[in-house]
Amino acid sequence: MRERWIKQQAADLGFQDCGISRAERLDQEARHLEEWLHRGHHGHMSYMERYFDKRVDPSRLVPGAKSVISLSYNYFPEEQAQREDAPKIARYAYGRDYHKVLKTRLRDLWNRLTEEYGEISGRYFVDSGPVLERAWAERGGIGWRGKNTLLIHPRQGSYFFLAVIICDLDLVADEPLTDHCGRCRRCIDACPTGALSESANILDASKCISYLTIELREDIPREFSDKMEDWMYGCDICQEVCPWNRFATPHTEPDFAPRKHVTEMSADDWHDLEEMNFEQIAAGTALMRAGYEGIRRNLNFVRPREDHS
Repeated sequence: MRERWIKQQAADLGFQDCGISRAERLDQEARHLEEWLHRGHHGHMSYMERYFDKRVDPSRLVPGAKSVISLSYNYFPEEQAQREDAPKIARYAYGRDYHKVLKTRLRDLWNRLTEEYGEISGRYFVDSGPVLERAWAERGGIGWRGKNTLLIHPRQGSYFFLAVIICDLDLVADEPLTDHCGRCRRCIDACPTGALSESANILDASKCISYLTIELREDIPREFSDKMEDWMYGCDICQEVCPWNRFATPHTEPDFAPRKHVTEMSADDWHDLEEMNFEQIAAGTALMRAGYEGIRRNLNFVRPREDHS
């Protein structure tokens, strides 16, 4: 059975879960994306406005596509690795950049697929193309879309990365999971910037701390000066309060092990850091996405030097 073999190969390569869905146009998601963009919830992420048709129609990326293979990869650390007096960094950024790690695993899985089934038409993505990874993973049964808009699995929580393979293999699709958020609204109540919608599973990214500290290239608006809760890069608040993450188990990926020269730095260490040293410390990590100037901007916004002199 093709599906079972593919899932076994994915597990052998370290993927936490694997789900399959039909490669068809995402009509409902297209309407939601259009409305989300119209409301300006994407902030300055203008790239979200490009390649709309490719985002919602996999056949625009892979002509003749029949299946989408969605994969998850655990990154939950064994413990909170940072010093208590340090400005906070999202857990996913403790170790090596996940794009680099997952791209290698995906390439290996793709090679196994072509060795087993011959010439296949397809492409694979790790948060690097016009693909709605969460929508495909949700359809493939990897999780349901929580009120924090992240994918949640009832036995794994939400601390995982997503990747997809779009291909012309004709595979049997998995069933989606049922939404189990119920009346819980802990993530909505905990979000200090009000980025999560009261009425629907919608994120106003322009208010999200992760967006403000990573995607935004301009100055962080002063209206958020007392709402950042010490996050210097990314944010985990809506995951930390989610009851389903009590089932999250530590990852076993050596590349995601916390880099001590990142996690052991104090606020003063970050303030004293020069660009050359930053590039040595952050090389190969997700911190490079913000860059030296971005990290300094974030640090000065959440932990001004005078507070820790």
